[in-house]
Amino acid sequence: MNLGFLGLQFSFGLQQSNMGPIYAYLGADEASLPLLWLAGPMTGLIVQPLVGALSDRTVSRFGRRTPYFLIGALLCSLCLFAMPHSPALWAAASLLWVLDAANNVTMEPYRAYVSDRLAADQRPLGFLTQSAFTGLAQTLSYLSPSILVWWGVGADAVGANNIPTVTGIAFAVGGVLSLSTVLWSVLRVPELPLDPAQAAALEAGRAAPGGALGDLWAAIRDMPAPMRALALPMLCQWYAMFAYWQFVVHALARSLFDTADPLSAGFREAALLNGRLGGFYNFIAFAAALAMVPLVRRAGPARIHALALTVSGAAMIVLPGLADPWLMALPMLGIGIGWASMMGNPYVMLADAIPPERTGIYMGIFNMFIVVPMMIQSLTMPLIYRPLLGGDPRHVLMLSGALMLLAALLTLRVRPQRG
Repeated sequence: MNLGFLGLQFSFGLQQSNMGPIYAYLGADEASLPLLWLAGPMTGLIVQPLVGALSDRTVSRFGRRTPYFLIGALLCSLCLFAMPHSPALWAAASLLWVLDAANNVTMEPYRAYVSDRLAADQRPLGFLTQSAFTGLAQTLSYLSPSILVWWGVGADAVGANNIPTVTGIAFAVGGVLSLSTVLWSVLRVPELPLDPAQAAALEAGRAAPGGALGDLWAAIRDMPAPMRALALPMLCQWYAMFAYWQFVVHALARSLFDTADPLSAGFREAALLNGRLGGFYNFIAFAAALAMVPLVRRAGPARIHALALTVSGAAMIVLPGLADPWLMALPMLGIGIGWASMMGNPYVMLADAIPPERTGIYMGIFNMFIVVPMMIQSLTMPLIYRPLLGGDPRHVLMLSGALMLLAALLTLRVRPQRG
């Protein structure tokens, strides 16, 4: 059921590990990087809640969620093939807008799909398995450029736009996986029909005035208390993670290669090293997500999530001070544990609190708790990067760590509730 999620997350992993360097190769200024990443949060803010509401109300012979899987996967695949051939900064930024919109069209129905198919006592396993697939997919996407170098593709081979050849090949692989894995899931695991009570609720909702936008407003008005309580910890943890992705390659280039020049060999080596480190922390996320299943059942998702965010925050604070690539594997353990929890446990807390007939719309609204922090980060980081952080990307990572620790404390305020 989650194989299609692997292809989707391979695409996200390629963005996380490569868009910062791609923008740098095309001439972007460090302080402006967050503004160039606005595509993800902006499209997520608009697309996911709307697609959630629409998929809840969709009736087709393919199911409620499947049409959105297929449309999103096709567009995503086309954009991945095109991205490494961007002739200029504006072209790469424009493609990212379409790519993120397509990813969001697919992402939200997949979240709802898991909740649709599983009983309440199976959801921790379902969402943490989805988190494990995220870790596995992003391990492969982060490592793919280094694997290509090990296979003989030159690390310093670049195109006319300064984007390395290994990056172009990795994006092409992602384009194939994005569409093929979603098709496999759709064909192998068809959607389950609604039970009579859920079908009646759906028909009543379809007949209600206001359509999908009316459903969206009503769902926000009636938002369950645990979902509201998750807003602040989600703000801190996603501000932190978005900043980490944007600046980690630049921080590694400073720490290990003493360079801020994106066209230097040291910067390209920092990008490859980030791929290896990111692959490692995503592999840890893959294993940690599965290991969390019995722990979450015993201690509850909020406590386990708070603990995972704590070790992740400590890791981000320590990372910029290390000057040995091998020692950097240690903080990756903490970041991997935190990432596994971020992709699973908040959804366990959410799924237990929302009514099943409104799963799609609430999963879409919950994505706002991810993309709004990303938007805030994108708009505020350029303002504080030089005045408060000294124009040093290593300080961005330390700020991210502090916000992860704050998110851990705020998570402990979330109280469970059954929908």
